Amino acid sequence: MLLFSCKILTSLNLSLVFCLFVINNAVITISTATEFDFGTLTLASLKLLGDAHMNNGSVRLTRDVTVPYDGAGKALYSKPVRFRLPGTHTPASFSTFFSFSITNLNPSSIGAGLAFVITPDGEQVGSAGGSLGLLDEKGAGLGFVAVEFDTLMDVEFSDINGNHVGLDLNSMVSTQVVNLDTINVDLKSGDLVNSWIEYDGLTRAFNISVSYSNLKPKVPILSFTLDLDQYVNDFMYVGFSGSTQGSTEIHSIEWWSFSSSFESNSGTGSGSAPPPPTASLMNPTANSVKSPPPSLAPSGSSTTQKSSKSSSCHNQLCKQGAGAVAGVVTASAFFAIFAGVLIWFFSKRYKHVKKSESFTSDIIRMPKEFSYRELRSATKCFNANRIIGHGAFGTVYKGILPQNGDIIAVKRCSHNSQGKDEFLSELSIIGTLRHRNLVRLQGWCHEKGEILLVYDLMPNGSLDKALFEARSPLPWPHRSKILLGVASALAYLHQECENQVIHRDVKTSNIMLDEGFNARLGDFGLARQVEHDKSPDATVAAGTMGYLAPEYLLTGRATEKTDVFSYGAVVLEVASGRRPIEKEITGVGKVGVASNLVEWVWSLHREGRLLTAADARLEGQFDEAEMRRVLLVGLACSHPDPLARPTMRGVVQMLVGEAEVPIVPRAKPSMTFSTSHLLLSLQDSVSDCNGMITLSSSSSENDFIHGDHLV
Repeated sequence: MLLFSCKILTSLNLSLVFCLFVINNAVITISTATEFDFGTLTLASLKLLGDAHMNNGSVRLTRDVTVPYDGAGKALYSKPVRFRLPGTHTPASFSTFFSFSITNLNPSSIGAGLAFVITPDGEQVGSAGGSLGLLDEKGAGLGFVAVEFDTLMDVEFSDINGNHVGLDLNSMVSTQVVNLDTINVDLKSGDLVNSWIEYDGLTRAFNISVSYSNLKPKVPILSFTLDLDQYVNDFMYVGFSGSTQGSTEIHSIEWWSFSSSFESNSGTGSGSAPPPPTASLMNPTANSVKSPPPSLAPSGSSTTQKSSKSSSCHNQLCKQGAGAVAGVVTASAFFAIFAGVLIWFFSKRYKHVKKSESFTSDIIRMPKEFSYRELRSATKCFNANRIIGHGAFGTVYKGILPQNGDIIAVKRCSHNSQGKDEFLSELSIIGTLRHRNLVRLQGWCHEKGEILLVYDLMPNGSLDKALFEARSPLPWPHRSKILLGVASALAYLHQECENQVIHRDVKTSNIMLDEGFNARLGDFGLARQVEHDKSPDATVAAGTMGYLAPEYLLTGRATEKTDVFSYGAVVLEVASGRRPIEKEITGVGKVGVASNLVEWVWSLHREGRLLTAADARLEGQFDEAEMRRVLLVGLACSHPDPLARPTMRGVVQMLVGEAEVPIVPRAKPSMTFSTSHLLLSLQDSVSDCNGMITLSSSSSENDFIHGDHLV
């Protein structure tokens, strides 16, 4: 026991010495922080000025009109942010991340762009045109520091081109500028663009990063030194400003997070920094009607009470620290610290052993293990506003890692035994897979009864949303590239892995799109591994109706050919712009039978009108021979007889033109199953949750063809 205590005391030496050093040198750090993002902001927390307005959860700075016009709008955080402490010349450090898109309804018209702005004026909008709403009608600045994303080359402002980023200081003539063509980013493409802006108040370092990717570039596109103290007041507003110049540009802010803080060392400064103001600028509430003055705390705000309590405790600790310089650490205080360390040591050791014994033995050679604390922080305590999707047995949240600003997708698995089984299955399978068309697993977490998977976030969302929820139709070149990518991923899973992987849930909502609209197949919660040349075991049928092969519904035996059938349904869905199962409206408020996409395309092929299936929204903007080949590939993969379906490696060869598409009969072949071939009865065929229905013994063949989903 004495030896153990000595070891503990030895391990405490550095900590105690450091604490005494801090006290004796009176090093006091004062921090004032502002932090918010789209997950915590409400409409009452924003100032929408001019043409700025909300649209489906995003902020648009200009109008949604098809006729060219001149207009401007601003969107500002409703409360002023402290950018300088009174009596000092040390500006705040801040960092902001935002995702935006610039879409032109009329490609023949361009201009002018948008800007991230820091301004003392929270009420006025500048003029339209090339000034981005930052200058008044006389061309005078309203006072601002802005990072512009300019889509118009304006000779008046010495612009280098119509696709650049610049730093504007009370003037539209940029003091720092860079051509975005050098990193292959086109502001006018309509694609989602990500930007990181960081400023260090102590070193005066100003960094700007831009990328299509959700991972912050290692090297900023612009890096320079700026004394922000010359351009800011004690309090400033932050937000965005944008304008049009005889154009139809739509400037949309899809995500925004911002944080600022002060750091001051009284040991090196000329005096003690004043305490932070008691106003809380974090987590604004929807019922805030009038912003209080910066020096007053909003009444009834729990956040403010916490901030005030934290400030009070901090000041008290500072006084105690100063008194400790002249005093002596008492024995009781020492033993209290000693006891606290012992409790902490044993609790951490116990938790670690318990966690290792109960869970990590199931996981070998997996990616990084994240802590629950950092994932909870990244998702703002799993805020409902951060939900970006629902996968098999789990909800998916958008997260931003605080330590490096990387954007991630966090899948929070269901709190039941089945959910844990699917989690272990997904982790054990995808953790060993490496392919450019698979969603990359970054890591996992299992703490506090939670099971979490961390993936790369795909900035362009799912294929399902790109097909049916986007403002403009997905172009055919994107669609054909996506289909080839998914086929390549499935060929890898079926024939190139150490063990064959059957996905069992191939559908458009599980196909994600990266910044270049490359396909990434994800959600392996239902996947199964099978040794090559081994017959798969019969299981319960799982998946989504419209994508499920008929033999899989009746036998429960998932093979690579059941994935091929699902892929065929995806091909027809992408080519036609129609969902696999669609309700037919027969009258006002009346819904008739559901239409099955595969059946519909087979009928068009029988009538010799196959190209009629092409998505009308494409307006003929595709190569007819390529469209016909893709539709025939879809039908070949959707063949009722699994033995007649091609392999996914063969599909890849067909899509790139290295192999001919097999002859697809005009009339859809039929296939029958004898009762001796059924491995499962209908009442045993069930599947997972998330939009799928249970089959019962009373289900008929029409249920298989015209049902919605299987759950």
